[in-house]
Amino acid sequence: MKLITSAENPHFKALLKLMQSSRERSKQGMSLLDGAHLVAAYRDHVGRPEQLVVSKSGQGNNEISNIIKELELIPLLALSDELFHRLSSVSTPTGLIAVVKTPRLTPVPDDPGPCVILEGIQDPGNLGSILRSAAAAGIRQVYLSKDCVHSWSPRVLRAGMGAHFMLSIYESVDLAALIRTCRGDVVATSHRSPHSVFDADLTGKVAMVFGNEGTGVTPGLQDLARVVVSIPMPGKTESLNAAAAAAICLFERVRQMRVSSKR
Repeated sequence: MKLITSAENPHFKALLKLMQSSRERSKQGMSLLDGAHLVAAYRDHVGRPEQLVVSKSGQGNNEISNIIKELELIPLLALSDELFHRLSSVSTPTGLIAVVKTPRLTPVPDDPGPCVILEGIQDPGNLGSILRSAAAAGIRQVYLSKDCVHSWSPRVLRAGMGAHFMLSIYESVDLAALIRTCRGDVVATSHRSPHSVFDADLTGKVAMVFGNEGTGVTPGLQDLARVVVSIPMPGKTESLNAAAAAAICLFERVRQMRVSSKR
């Protein structure tokens, strides 16, 4: 396996462009999975990536070596540690990156199941965390508005910790049109609402709507919801981080489903 050490190498330049540009990822229909954990999760839940990229020091890592052996016959590229660090989205890379096809899910289902609807989420860490909470809470469908950050960007993938591979993620969705097709209850969130999420019925085929970190769910989508709820905060903080708020609401649904199943 030849070790690439020059930043002018065309293979490295192509990978760097894929890492840096959402337009390039969209154009190629490819994304980068940064880290042995993500690559292993993709292998377990989806299948074989298109290419593996390993750092010089990563070749001596037992976990990485085992993954490479299990995914034999997949094109393998070796980079110097310096080049790999430029390609990685983390300050301390594990030494393994995979190039994978980005799922393109169309069309949106006519009758969405229990789902999460996200409007204008801009922070990659928030989006990845929300996806992770949704998967952990047993949700399988997530719908993103056109102005959400790209869900398959390296930073969102890192924050999602493999949740992407357990979800059906629909991007650039007309959320108003989607909500109108929901046959279950639509519950939107707003820190200004007088109605507590703990008093709302979150069982059944519920769609939970979470909004932008700064402005929240827009009035237009709130008007389409059955109920708008807030999270009671006895402290003096005005609002919660978007990902934390979503996790609280999602696991309140889990709690209610458990209580309902025992009746």
